[in-house]
Amino acid sequence: MGEAARRPPHGAGAQGLFAHRAPDEVSLDEVAVAAGVSRPLVYRYFPGGRQQLYEAALGSAADELKLCFTEPAVGPPTERVARVLDRYLRFVDEHDTGFSALLRGGSVVETSRTTSIVDGVRRAAAEEILSHLGRIGGADAGGRSAGPRLRMMVRSWIAAVEAASLIWLDEGKQPPAAELRGWLVDHLIALLAATAATDEETAAVVRDLLALETPGGPAGRLAELVIPVVADAAHLLAPAPAAD
Repeated sequence: MGEAARRPPHGAGAQGLFAHRAPDEVSLDEVAVAAGVSRPLVYRYFPGGRQQLYEAALGSAADELKLCFTEPAVGPPTERVARVLDRYLRFVDEHDTGFSALLRGGSVVETSRTTSIVDGVRRAAAEEILSHLGRIGGADAGGRSAGPRLRMMVRSWIAAVEAASLIWLDEGKQPPAAELRGWLVDHLIALLAATAATDEETAAVVRDLLALETPGGPAGRLAELVIPVVADAAHLLAPAPAAD
């Protein structure tokens, strides 16, 4: 008996099929051919059929996607986030059709299990971003835990990244990935600044973050572009009270 016949077909092996095809369009025969095994062997290890195999492939993709958000705590935080997004957008590019089909929903193979796997990626991504902001997500982290406003802001940014990725695919992967990545980093900085205006915890995070940034990094570049624009809004400020 050949080596392929002795080993079970893994979800990661089917991942390539699901990457560029909607999951409804992938047959077990194609999976068997791609894995170099017989159809009965696919059923032996995945008695739930295509649904179980898709969930296994999705689990492998989810593990890979979580790793995209893992980045050593070295260097300015916004540069770390930029590297995270480079990996994330590369994953989206390499799994375009499958990524789009999964996140848009409506697939016949979408279940509470697949939804849970995807939600797990979102939560893991949020925890990693919070760690780059100097906060830990869980409530058991003491003084370094993230409060509700900061957590909501980060999770809303993750949702925006996801939505932008889908639009990017719809637009033929334009603008270029590097340009999209820069805009998404700017988006995070802008959300932090807006939230910091009314949330002291986020304000402290922003102060700590800016102390680590450099003039040539994403935060410095955005400040150079935005400060002249903000200066035009000076007339909107309330006049200082007259001195007695």
